[in-house]
Amino acid sequence: MCCFGGRARAIKYVGKTNLFARAAGDRQLLAYSMNVAADEPVAMILPLPVPPRPPEDAVRFIDLHGYPRLFIDLDAGFPELMAPQAKSRGLLARGAAPVRTLEVHRVGDFEASFVPTLADFARVDPRFRLSDAVWQALPQYADWGFCVFKLVDLRKRWFRRPAPRTIHPMAFEFPRRDPDALFFPTVHVHDGEVHPSAEFDHTLYYQSAGALRSTLPTWMAQTTPDPAAAFVDVERAAGLVDGAAPVHRVLVGGTHPNTDVVLTPRTA
Repeated sequence: MCCFGGRARAIKYVGKTNLFARAAGDRQLLAYSMNVAADEPVAMILPLPVPPRPPEDAVRFIDLHGYPRLFIDLDAGFPELMAPQAKSRGLLARGAAPVRTLEVHRVGDFEASFVPTLADFARVDPRFRLSDAVWQALPQYADWGFCVFKLVDLRKRWFRRPAPRTIHPMAFEFPRRDPDALFFPTVHVHDGEVHPSAEFDHTLYYQSAGALRSTLPTWMAQTTPDPAAAFVDVERAAGLVDGAAPVHRVLVGGTHPNTDVVLTPRTA
């Protein structure tokens, strides 16, 4: 979900979006990375298809600040390929004063929180919420959970436009609602509105034992000839990547319905 909470127009650029997903029993591991330029602190909100009303400790955050080149190494397992860039805009989100706040985890360059339900956004810093109108336009998230990642070291540069910078991957593990699906948060929200279609320029990496099909058209589907340990530092990946399994990569590009991408088993 390319959706930022913060002051309108604080986000100047978002691009080079990469995601990685892997199933681990009844849980899913997910990593998200992008380049971003902003002139003040912002937060990224990622919806998660967790079982309804999960506990506040349902998500385990993974600190990858020591492995900022994870997606560079993942890409190294494939033949040379030029991937497109994704560009998104931020939007303003305000709400009522918070009540008992959610636990905040320091995860490298981020302060991260798990928001178990939409109602629990009342416990998030008002600067980093989304408007009720946005959520009303996204009814599929009515009983989902959410991860909120606040970038803690973006500072305004007087008289200078903030330069895009690569942020180390956001990573975490969450309980799966659908035990057969791999989920990628890709819904776009621009300027406080949810549009029926969006421009996709995403590179999706994943590990799976069987063939999967996507809810959106993909192209340039590839699988590494070697297991991940041949090109990924599995120890620094902190359990995110299975070193013994190959990695698959697909691109999602062009104009499509503005939805998340879900991979499910391919049937004959």
